[in-house]
Amino acid sequence: MYLIMAYDAASPKRGAKLLKFLRQHLIWIQNSVFEGEITESGFEIIKSGINEIINEEEDSVIFYKFDSMNYTKRGVLGLEKNEIDSFI
Repeated sequence: MYLIMAYDAASPKRGAKLLKFLRQHLIWIQNSVFEGEITESGFEIIKSGINEIINEEEDSVIFYKFDSMNYTKRGVLGLEKNEIDSFI
């Protein structure tokens, strides 16, 4: 599956933890946005790790799951902060 994930952490400390954790599993795109190809079990690991980091009353994590990258088209307006063409 292909995953796009974005987070908004109320605490800078939790934001830093989320950034470090998600960089281990997905490709950092910009600020708090990540994407990448993962397995279903990889997705479960990511969800579990996020739940250990966030405060559910203050933080937000949004994700979009796609069956395949074949059905999406990615575009950028302005500065490309982290080019991923070589990874996909």
